Amino acid sequence: MNRTIARRLAHLGTALLLGLSPGAFALAQEAPAASTLPAQELTPQTLYRFLLAEIAGARGQIGLAAQLYLEIARDTRDPRIARRAAEVALFARNADMAAEAARIWSEADPDSEEAKRLLAGVVSTHGGRMEDVQIQLARALAQAPANLDANLMGLNRALSRLEDKQAAQSMVIRLTEPYLDHPEAHFARAQAAAIAGSPMESLTAINASLLLRPDWETGLLFKAQLLMQTGAHTEASHLLQEAITRQPDNRNLRLGYARSLIAAKQFETARTEFRTLLESAPGDRDLLYAVALLSLQLDDPSAAEPLLKQALEAGHPEADAIRIHLGQVAEQREDGAAARKWFESVGPGAHYAEARIRSAHSLAREGQIDEARSLLQTPTEDANLSRRFRLAEAQMLREAGRTEDAFDVIDDALLQAPDDADLLYESAMLAERLDRLEVMEGRLRKVIALTPDHAHAKNALGYSLADRGIRLEEAERLIASAHELAPDDAFILDSLGWVSFRLGDNEAALEHLQRAYSMRPDPEIAAHLSEVLWTLDRRAEAETLLDEALAEHPDNEALRSTALRLRKP
Repeated sequence: MNRTIARRLAHLGTALLLGLSPGAFALAQEAPAASTLPAQELTPQTLYRFLLAEIAGARGQIGLAAQLYLEIARDTRDPRIARRAAEVALFARNADMAAEAARIWSEADPDSEEAKRLLAGVVSTHGGRMEDVQIQLARALAQAPANLDANLMGLNRALSRLEDKQAAQSMVIRLTEPYLDHPEAHFARAQAAAIAGSPMESLTAINASLLLRPDWETGLLFKAQLLMQTGAHTEASHLLQEAITRQPDNRNLRLGYARSLIAAKQFETARTEFRTLLESAPGDRDLLYAVALLSLQLDDPSAAEPLLKQALEAGHPEADAIRIHLGQVAEQREDGAAARKWFESVGPGAHYAEARIRSAHSLAREGQIDEARSLLQTPTEDANLSRRFRLAEAQMLREAGRTEDAFDVIDDALLQAPDDADLLYESAMLAERLDRLEVMEGRLRKVIALTPDHAHAKNALGYSLADRGIRLEEAERLIASAHELAPDDAFILDSLGWVSFRLGDNEAALEHLQRAYSMRPDPEIAAHLSEVLWTLDRRAEAETLLDEALAEHPDNEALRSTALRLRKP
């Protein structure tokens, strides 16, 4: 599975319509009633302070502007000025001034729901007493019956910056107690539990919400997301599939269902669902892109290509990613010129480096190595970009059999960044190919010293020692440490098997190598496994494995040499 496509599909799969981040209080931006406004005279002093505050804000002196507005609010007790003072103080990140301005606003306009919400939010965020926070929120809920359901849905936003999430959850439980006949109250509890890291409590609460309103779209999508986050992808898909049978025209539920199928890796069914959605909205750029990505995942580039072009024409925000995909499709049909045209159309930004590297590799595959190198040697002041280009150039040269040139490229890069772990590791691997084993070992040890959790460096050094049959105990320690860091890496398991074989523990070697080969049928793993089977006098199995592996990888040198040596009369 292409990792880039997988990452973009995963984004589609997890980005359900409803996230865990709590929604804001749905409070109208109400203007104070005329009867609540104090009779103000615009005195020269007040006007002067207004002008000072505005000038200070325009010059970036936000703290001074907040202070001036707060002074005017204290003197006038005008809710409009207090609101402005609170907004500026929040922008200035001055919690004390924001809280004072919010209190003046709330006192000057006691019917203002927004003032109560802001005051509760500021107090909860900046260390106010929990009792005060709860009183403010309870008042906001009780005094706005027309907005009760929306405000219940927004409870968690008011508490979102409270560090103690368990305390926030407890407060939500207390605040919602009078309103448990409202599904929104249970929804607020579900959100709070999820944020506090209690998924089972969250599921219990959302189930209570759906008992009150079984076909509630928001609740169903939230429950589906919870199920997916706990790994119950199939259950999430079934939940939404059943909901669609009751609400076949509900587009949001169908979209959630399609995305849940991606999370469950049911790509063919997901594509069918997205195509159904696309039929009713043929110009939807997001749906076009989703079906295209699924088609690429299903190895159907002919279906993906026109959809990618339509998404591009529709102005999809991931335009450069789409251009890269179109270039890859052209590469698959061996049209290098068309592929490079797409890659070269990618502008500066997140995908620029990938596009340039792909263009270079495309040229290299056609034998135009010097042109490819020139493309990667364009001067840049971005050190990270330069480093990425050097690594790509070395890889390209290595694949072309020019290992010495590849080593020189990385060596030059190391002059500028001698402690770069990636450059050191690549240099070590190239040194091994050149049989410069002292250089390889020295650079791998430096990588391990710089990055103790670099599993591949430990594995490479341990395997090198084991393969040469030297310092086997150290080799075993290194590989075992790498295995602890990456227990499901097939190549590290292969090394673990190989060092066990070198130490004479053939049964352990067989176990590790069989597991490694089942995870990744690599020819070199096949060579090691065949040798262990042969040593255990299971030659028929070894012969079969060698024949199968050679049929798949006839040019692999390690496999061929192992077969010749074992079968030598």
